[in-house]
Amino acid sequence: MNAIVYKNTKSPSFLVENFHLSEARGLAYEQDGYFIHIYGKDNIWWDICPGMMVSQGVDGTLDDWVQNTFGAENIETLNLPVGEVLIDVWRPGLLNPTNIYQELEMTGSKQRVAEQTLRMLIDKLDELLLYIEPSVNGLQAYSHKTRELLILACTEVENVWKRYMIIANYDPDSTLNTNHYVKLHSPLYLSNYEIRLKTYDNIEPIRPFDGWSSDQPTKSLLWYDAYNQTKHDRSRHFSKATLKNCIHAIAANIVLFCVSFGPNPLLNGKSTLSALINQLFDFQLIEPDPKSFYAPKIQLPNTYSKELVCGGGEKFMQAWILKPLML
Repeated sequence: MNAIVYKNTKSPSFLVENFHLSEARGLAYEQDGYFIHIYGKDNIWWDICPGMMVSQGVDGTLDDWVQNTFGAENIETLNLPVGEVLIDVWRPGLLNPTNIYQELEMTGSKQRVAEQTLRMLIDKLDELLLYIEPSVNGLQAYSHKTRELLILACTEVENVWKRYMIIANYDPDSTLNTNHYVKLHSPLYLSNYEIRLKTYDNIEPIRPFDGWSSDQPTKSLLWYDAYNQTKHDRSRHFSKATLKNCIHAIAANIVLFCVSFGPNPLLNGKSTLSALINQLFDFQLIEPDPKSFYAPKIQLPNTYSKELVCGGGEKFMQAWILKPLML
């Protein structure tokens, strides 16, 4: 059973007037004699919150119910069945940080290692920004320090890429390159993420994986191509190790962290990393495909009201079913 996802254009009378303006996204499905609707947002992180559930006993079709009750428009069907998630791939629908380890088959130790690595990279960038102003000219500055940071950031990107290839059942001892890694572009939804460097208005929003192409899997990532050249031939390509490419490579690491663990540890954590992230960056999902979202499975007891009611669905949520990543 796959849920449907849609835009809300009206609110039931028992909710705050125009509730749908702040909770503009909805997903719904039929489960054991009930229609279940879960509210969500259509900006920033596109949160889907089981705590904002509306339910009613089944009468007619699901499409008619969401159109009549919520003014549903642009109805689409989710890619995955209700209650299923891809291993290690965060998408809207995973919200509760206390459950995310189970949902993504992650552990606290894995997250701490990833946080330490990302913190090290951002510390080094923060130090560079004390000496190089990222103006139009400053972004093109290069040095041994920028080259060092570019190589560190890109080798960490490669490390995460390889981990995902292993998750997708590639031989861990095989020799991999961007001809293999580019296959991750669509399944991980890497182009959805946009990073902004705070307080520097001259720097355009960064989408580090946008335009990644299997036709030119290295050269279509300009920051990665620069790393590849300056790593293998510093004497000829030292000037490619620019501050701009460092910033883009670190943005790529932020994206891959969010894919693995969700954005919450970076945005709302209590760590030094979270403080650094919030000092330097803003980031969000841009035009994600709603069909890629996850639908939490809510199983209501047969004694639950069949009337149109609003209630918290968290206590009726079922454990997620983890599905393998396929390339």
